[in-house]
Amino acid sequence: MYLAHAAISPASSYVRAAVAQVLHDYARRGVEAFGPWNEQRSRLRANLAQLIGAHAEDVALEPNTTRGLGDVALAIDWRRGERIVGFAGEFPTNVSPWQRAAQTFDLDLVLLPLTPWHESSEAGLDALERELSRGARLVTVSAVQFQTGLRMPLGRIGALCERYGAELAVDAIQACGATPIDVEADRIDYLACGGHKWLMGLEGSGFLWARQARAARLVPRTTGWLSHEGALKMLLEGPGHLAYDLPLLRSARVFEGGALGAMSFAALGASVTALLGLGVSAIRAHLDLYLDRLERGLVARGWRSLRSADAERRSGILAVLPPHGVDAVTTQRELAVRGVVCSVPDGHLRFAPHWPNSLDEVERVLRHLDRV
Repeated sequence: MYLAHAAISPASSYVRAAVAQVLHDYARRGVEAFGPWNEQRSRLRANLAQLIGAHAEDVALEPNTTRGLGDVALAIDWRRGERIVGFAGEFPTNVSPWQRAAQTFDLDLVLLPLTPWHESSEAGLDALERELSRGARLVTVSAVQFQTGLRMPLGRIGALCERYGAELAVDAIQACGATPIDVEADRIDYLACGGHKWLMGLEGSGFLWARQARAARLVPRTTGWLSHEGALKMLLEGPGHLAYDLPLLRSARVFEGGALGAMSFAALGASVTALLGLGVSAIRAHLDLYLDRLERGLVARGWRSLRSADAERRSGILAVLPPHGVDAVTTQRELAVRGVVCSVPDGHLRFAPHWPNSLDEVERVLRHLDRV
């Protein structure tokens, strides 16, 4: 029973078939296989855009969340002394790039505690507004907190940022694929997401979305040959197209730069197609049923649930803390021996099922926990 999709998702039959097809095509055709798989990546951008309520032309394929956030952090037209507001307790992916930007451009990075958000959205928003009233260029936040599964109220955060003239960057890796996101409704400016968790792809695949008006103002500090308009003409349309002064793309795709991992993005294309076919809202409803049952069983056994009592603040993650005298890390290891795979980020026992998990697994998970 696999309950660690918040860590790495196992490769499905869809994913394995897509990877096998890429290998077969490149083995048989070499460079002639590039065209069809390049077209596949165009379809993938469109599907990823559909997943977050965006336009395909604003989506860039990236190897992971870290790279997406790092590209944005180093490309914003910062002015010395501007302030970035983040949160202590976030996964380091959404802190490290902003630390580097602060050091490089002489910015002020403020990390607010997440404690008020666990009390209520209102308490968290009040704390954020107090900080924004002092001035800030950008707020960066995870759509879902990796330790506890708390779903952040992106729409309300986005509205607050808009009111105070701040941009909003979102790490969406613990949301996309299992928790609905709408970049327009939520007033997001930048969104980065890796593909190996809830999107059910492989490591080395992900995407970056940037609002068109924001992307046009970015100053890319690293570029590649595919960062330019009409870059492929040199290879496809005969002589006279080799040039070093082609204008840079004015979208997030400026960060794609060079050759992409065909197998990783073919895998992501297969998994995202399945997710769109099922529908994220239907997946979320299934996960709610699963985690409701599992949470009741765990609480009855003395575990303390960190899942929000508010359904709107829940995600596909159930994180629990152990009863007195029980060690979460040892429990996780013993469960793995019995075929129940979960994870323990920062000492939280974390269960993260996805659409393939059957509801009748829950009682078996609890029986294994009892034996442990």
